[in-house]
Amino acid sequence: MTDTSIRLHLPVLPASGGAVAVSGGQAHYLANVMRLGGGDSLLVFNGEAGEWRARITEISRKSVILVLEAQTRPPAPEPDAWLCFALLKRQKTDLVAEKATELGVSVIQPVITARTQADHVNLDRLRAIATEAAEQCERLHVPEIRPPLPVLKLMAAWPAARPLFVADERRTSPLLGPATGPTALMTGPEGGFTDQELDAIARTPRVARVSLGRRILRAETAAIAGLALHLAAWP
Repeated sequence: MTDTSIRLHLPVLPASGGAVAVSGGQAHYLANVMRLGGGDSLLVFNGEAGEWRARITEISRKSVILVLEAQTRPPAPEPDAWLCFALLKRQKTDLVAEKATELGVSVIQPVITARTQADHVNLDRLRAIATEAAEQCERLHVPEIRPPLPVLKLMAAWPAARPLFVADERRTSPLLGPATGPTALMTGPEGGFTDQELDAIARTPRVARVSLGRRILRAETAAIAGLALHLAAWP
């Protein structure tokens, strides 16, 4: 049986015909949740190797052995787009990570501001959410989840070559347009950035304030809507 609805992200894949062992939660998922058996097939992928059809040769509750049979999609470039968003409460942060992955970002950078609703995050949880989202939406890449940074520290170290678009809740800036190269979108907390933070952002190279439309959006909605505006037309 081949079930192409099952996609599994594996950070390392062997050459065609090679075998790879899957253990832990992924083995449990294949054996006990999806109830696959020897001879069944699924899709495995990562950004460097592309996507492959793999056949199960051995399976138990703790370990699954897969053999790669044929490449179904070659590696392909994806948007070089970062999302920098002010940390929210856990459920909203989880939602942003999931939807940012589906929309195609390459880096998710949580940001700590004076008005953030949280000051820490479970990075392993966010990475698991991003991985599951990539498996579901047929991406080849799983975005990098970076540790939270204070906004002033992030701005001080900002790469000068990367444009930074900052969502303007005052709606007085031009509407955010489609990305055409390396890019980053920053969204703030529910209470907005402080004047000190806005000054630091304004001094950052290649920064531009942008509007996300006529309405005032919740922080999690702003991140998702902004990425949809920015990345929908990416080739």
